[in-house]
Amino acid sequence: MDLKARAKKLKTDIPAIFLSLKDKDSPLLAKIFAGITVGYALSPVDLIPDFIPVLGYLDDVILLPMLVVLTIKFIPDNVMERNRKKSEGIWKDGKPEKWYYAIPIVAIWIMILALLLKIFL
Repeated sequence: MDLKARAKKLKTDIPAIFLSLKDKDSPLLAKIFAGITVGYALSPVDLIPDFIPVLGYLDDVILLPMLVVLTIKFIPDNVMERNRKKSEGIWKDGKPEKWYYAIPIVAIWIMILALLLKIFL
């Protein structure tokens, strides 16, 4: 599988993992990993900042796909396939149609930053 095909598959797997997070048929461990994966994918803050040459994109190229693969291993095949089919319409023109799913992640990071500012100031 070439890089372009993997990127396209990743684009469909992340929304499917999000749907699996809400799916009642997903086991608890799968939901925990799905929450971590979706949270990291939607997070505006990377583990390694993107402005650092080469290393900045390392988490996007290696860490996120590894999280996706690990999470998919915990989700039953029938649940993952069902959610892949449901998630086909989520991406519209290369952007998420339901962008407001990122609001809780942004709110969490704002609270973390506010807490850090309170601690250090």
